[in-house]
Amino acid sequence: MWCSTGDAALGYDQQVLTLARTAWLVLAYNLAVIAWGAYVRATGSGAGCGNHWPLCDGRMVPRSLGAATLIEYSHRITSGLALLAVAGLLVWVRRSCPRGHPARRGAAMSLIFILTEALVGAGLVLFELVADNASMARAMFMAVHLGNTFVLVAWLTLTAWWLSGGDDVSVRERPRRAFGVAALMAALLLVGVSGSIAALGDTLFPSRSVAAALTADLSTTSHLLIRLRLLHPALAIATTVLLIVVGPALGRWAGSDDARRYGRLVGLVAATQVVVGVLNVLLLAPVWMQLVHLLMADLLWIALVLLGATVLRATGVQTAAAAQGVTVQRA
Repeated sequence: MWCSTGDAALGYDQQVLTLARTAWLVLAYNLAVIAWGAYVRATGSGAGCGNHWPLCDGRMVPRSLGAATLIEYSHRITSGLALLAVAGLLVWVRRSCPRGHPARRGAAMSLIFILTEALVGAGLVLFELVADNASMARAMFMAVHLGNTFVLVAWLTLTAWWLSGGDDVSVRERPRRAFGVAALMAALLLVGVSGSIAALGDTLFPSRSVAAALTADLSTTSHLLIRLRLLHPALAIATTVLLIVVGPALGRWAGSDDARRYGRLVGLVAATQVVVGVLNVLLLAPVWMQLVHLLMADLLWIALVLLGATVLRATGVQTAAAAQGVTVQRA
């Protein structure tokens, strides 16, 4: 379903093609910002600007740029640029796509969730739930942060998908498929939340060996964040089996080439993520491996979102027009 300001006979014009590419670039940039945010947490640099937000040490530009301050300050700058990019994308989409086009909804929701992402990040700083803080309040904030991030990535992915010619989705038309997609997304979201808590435990309570880490995980005297680490691999293994089996099955059920391709992709990325997770444990969660693990989680989530978009394609006038190569003109 293309939105266009040009000749309908072309199927899409250069402006819309550029807009679609820009949407994918905005998604990629946000993934980089998310990874840098994880680096802030993994290096304990979250208090680099003190308990000030959005200012850093009460100033627009901090006087002293130590390592922690530089890491945290650069994350705030890149996050601010991400917000501007999403806002700019929304303006461009609204000017290029007609009313009712799903990309307008996707871009608007992306802006909403990047704003809530900023608010959650601000809460972590203002309530001093950073650096060496090992409270369960911080763990809960991290869980909310991860959930919000996944929703943001989903809307950015759908926006780029719709701008690239993808059809709108309909839950009402295919309730059974929708239930399958929702179950997979809920399971992956739960794994992501448990992973964020496990990563926090690895950062605050590093282990000298795998054996020492396992002993600490099983000890009743260990901090709760340590004992919760075992929950993540258990959920990850169960969810991976679910994704490998159900993901491709949903793709075959939908019947389209796109759905089958994304179904296989979900299974492949899920299996790869398990390998990365095992390496992360064996290497005692070094910072670089934590970032790789997070990136793979984001890519798996994107693949699942695209699978859902193809499985739940809406049928109707817009879809029929898109299938015939008819471009929807701006109202």
